[in-house]
Amino acid sequence: MHSGRGLTALRAEIGDCQRCKLAKGRMHIVFGTGNPEANLMFVGEAPGADEDAQGEPFVGAAGQLLTKMIQAMGYQRQDVYICNILKCRPPQNRNPEPDEIAACEQFLRKQIAIVQPRVIVALGKFAAQFLCGETTPITRLRGNLRTFHEIPVMPTYHPAFLLRDASRKGEAWADLKQVMALLGHMGLR
Repeated sequence: MHSGRGLTALRAEIGDCQRCKLAKGRMHIVFGTGNPEANLMFVGEAPGADEDAQGEPFVGAAGQLLTKMIQAMGYQRQDVYICNILKCRPPQNRNPEPDEIAACEQFLRKQIAIVQPRVIVALGKFAAQFLCGETTPITRLRGNLRTFHEIPVMPTYHPAFLLRDASRKGEAWADLKQVMALLGHMGLR
C-alpha cells in the first residue's frame, strides 16, 4: 500500500478518538505531517496549545525552532515526517501519563511502520525513552544512537527545552550532524 494511503487509513482508524481521558479536553487530534515516504522522521511527545488549535504538530515557537533545525540539516519540513507519541494535548501541556501513552502508542508504531523512515530523531525525554525502551535521562541518552525495530534512533533535546536553555543548542546540533552523516552513509544526502 502507498504510504500516503496507509497514513490516511490510519487517521481514519483513529477516528474521533475517545481511547483516553485527553479526548474531552482537546480541540483537534494532531496526527502528523510531512512526507509519507520520508527517510527522516521526527517524533515529539505531545501537542501543545498551538498544535491543538491548528491540528498540526510543531507549529508554535518550538515548531519554528524545529523547522530551523530541519533546514540546517539541508531539508524542508515537507521532506521529513513529524509526529508525536500522543495525538491529543495534555492539559496545561503537562507531561504525558503512562495510561495516555499506552492508549496512543499503537498509532505511533503504525505511523513508523507505514512511513518506514531510515532514521528517527526522538525529540525530548518521553519520545527518547519510549523509542529507546529505556528510562535513562535525556541528558545521557542524547547523542547516542539506539534502534527501534532496527531503525536507527537519535535521541536529542526537545526544541521547547532548547528555547528555555539555548546553551544546549550546540549539543543538539552535534546530534543532528550525526544523523546527517548517517543518512549520507546510506546514500540519502
